[in-house]
Amino acid sequence: MFSKIVATMAVLTIYLTVPAIADGDPVEGAKVFRKCRACHTVDQEKNKVGPHLVGIVGRPVASIDGFKYSDAMTEFGAEGKIWDEQTLTVYLRKPRALVTKTTMVFAGFKKDEDIENLLAYLSDPSAAE
Repeated sequence: MFSKIVATMAVLTIYLTVPAIADGDPVEGAKVFRKCRACHTVDQEKNKVGPHLVGIVGRPVASIDGFKYSDAMTEFGAEGKIWDEQTLTVYLRKPRALVTKTTMVFAGFKKDEDIENLLAYLSDPSAAE
């Protein structure tokens, strides 16, 4: 019980420090995305180890047809959650803090600037060209 309270407090703290997409640089975000591209695409609707991220900002969680999401991610998205700026920020900072048993092995981004830039890039990948 105590660990759930601590985890909830950590997630709430992260929510209160969410960076704004408008503050990010999509060109720098494209560089940050290099850490993601082994498992994800952002410029074509093609799934790899992870689902494609085309249109991820504003998209319902676990909603790509044909992709086999983990049970944890499916449960997380079951109540109609959306990958909005806040949810993505929390997830990108520490995926397992938000979706405890996610199968995504990436530990998360430590720098707020990297998350801001990545969100700007994911919101509009063509802005990085």
